[in-house]
Amino acid sequence: MPLTSAQILHFLKSVHPYDALPEADQEDLAGQIGVWEKASGEGIYQLGDDLPGLFLIYEGTAEIRDKNNAMISRLGIRNSFGERGLLLDGCAVTSAYSAEPTILLVFSPEIIAGLIAKYQPVARFFDRTQKPRSRENDLTAIPIESFMASNPLTCRPEDTVKQAAQQMRDARVSSLCVTDDDGRLIGIITVRDLSFKVLASELPVETLVEAVMTANPITLGPAAIGSDLLHLMMERRIGHVPIVEGGHLVGMVTQTDLTRFQAISSAELVSQIATAKDAEEIAQATARIPNLLVQLVAGGSRHEIVTRLITDIADAATRRLLSLAEKTFGPPPVPYLWLACGSQGRREQTGVSDQDNCLILHDSVTETDREGYFSELAQYVCDGLNTSGYVYCPGDMMATNPRWTQPLAVWKSYFEGWINKPDPEAQMLSSVMFDLRPIGGDTSLFENLQTETLEASSRNSIFVAHMVSNSLKHTPPLSLLRGLATIRSGEHKNTLDMKHNGVVPVVDLARIYALQGQISAVNTRARLEEARETGQLSKSGAGDLLDAYDLIAETRIQHQADLVKQGAEPDNFLQPSSLSDFERAHVRDAFVVVKTMQSAVGHGRGMLS
Repeated sequence: MPLTSAQILHFLKSVHPYDALPEADQEDLAGQIGVWEKASGEGIYQLGDDLPGLFLIYEGTAEIRDKNNAMISRLGIRNSFGERGLLLDGCAVTSAYSAEPTILLVFSPEIIAGLIAKYQPVARFFDRTQKPRSRENDLTAIPIESFMASNPLTCRPEDTVKQAAQQMRDARVSSLCVTDDDGRLIGIITVRDLSFKVLASELPVETLVEAVMTANPITLGPAAIGSDLLHLMMERRIGHVPIVEGGHLVGMVTQTDLTRFQAISSAELVSQIATAKDAEEIAQATARIPNLLVQLVAGGSRHEIVTRLITDIADAATRRLLSLAEKTFGPPPVPYLWLACGSQGRREQTGVSDQDNCLILHDSVTETDREGYFSELAQYVCDGLNTSGYVYCPGDMMATNPRWTQPLAVWKSYFEGWINKPDPEAQMLSSVMFDLRPIGGDTSLFENLQTETLEASSRNSIFVAHMVSNSLKHTPPLSLLRGLATIRSGEHKNTLDMKHNGVVPVVDLARIYALQGQISAVNTRARLEEARETGQLSKSGAGDLLDAYDLIAETRIQHQADLVKQGAEPDNFLQPSSLSDFERAHVRDAFVVVKTMQSAVGHGRGMLS
């Protein structure tokens, strides 16, 4: 039976940005929209076709594919597609097929143009779609502050639950932030709290909010990106996240705010992992990472977004394994902190990742607990990570190595020794351990350690000089005449190592700037940006190095995505012949920039480059 205008109107009211239109205009729009019905596997449009309009999925599923027939995204109800080509020149830049019997609402080009011209919410919505992107990019490229409620409703801890319920009812919201006299967030109360804690327990309506609120709720800062929020909601199973800056409440984001960001694939994997019963179930999720990499690259996501999302999955897998370990072995005898180093620590994982991790234990730990409980926990988690595709570290930089499962005092002595006696082993270990990032456990065990270590290392010019020397061991693949120099022999002969001779030289440079400037950021790009802001790098030097790093990193993940599409395992070894003359010239120029910056750092001019 054909859809009626009433059915279409009801549907439009649930889809952004059409939910922002006046009701009368929504009714007019519902009468102008076309309806297409497609059988399973039927083509909707092909690459290069003139598009009849914008498609909105009313029922069913659509697959969007690139010029190589690789799936970019799989879209469900309330997702739209075709807008990028429609807003460029009217020609399809992808191909689309129905994955099952599907009903599509079709907005003609004239309708879309009119809506964009007349309504600012529609203009803003489609302005974001003019850049090449994936569905994942819809969310990840947008800072939380751009879609959070900037004036969230609040109540006081001494208010009654009746007052809180009335305030929620009148404002038609599902939560209130609880703040003190200075505007600092101290808690949150939700409709769920009223139902489960008040009604279900038959508490009087005069009960104070502070008695039933969630104190010290999980928060994010306004600089976080949308994927941080969605992954947090998926993993912690919460629907409301206050946005806090400097301890003060500045916004609120709920699941309702994310309705236009449907079915984010990396978030689906995080959600699947968060409820996995064992490592085998986690492995089912992580096995989809190569396909996620292909979709993200095909959709135009920047390399730092791709690696951030992939690392988020590894973080979720680690935390789930820690939780399962505690269920298996019981609660920990003392507080502990699991940390990642290497690419996971820097949030720079790609399609090729081993595991690098360690444990910091509270100083009250006994040797029996360290060799017993924590040894078993480390083995459980590392084995689980290996099962999940994060293979054992060939250098044994893992928590299963007793050297890397130690009390905080021992870790302090490690860093003190490395800084005061920077022999070759100390330089190597420092390069790994200065990229530590907490993953699960008591983060207070790391905060002072990181601050004290950065201060001590920056004051020790001899240590910094040794670290500079160590950072120059990985060099860009350039010949004497600054041409590309490939590997000369072995399994990877005639290729470029885009990891050790590509991104690693920039990673090492960024770590030096972090040590010199006491920069707490661990991510390479974040370190370079902060080095520019703090004067460790000049604006021009930072700009050149960031551009070079972006090109090298983008080339690396594109190479990995190409291998996956060919049915091969992703690796870091690129055949220069696979690049066009134009691409080879630009990659070479990027390597020249990195080599120039290495030379400047080696001669003590890194801060002024």
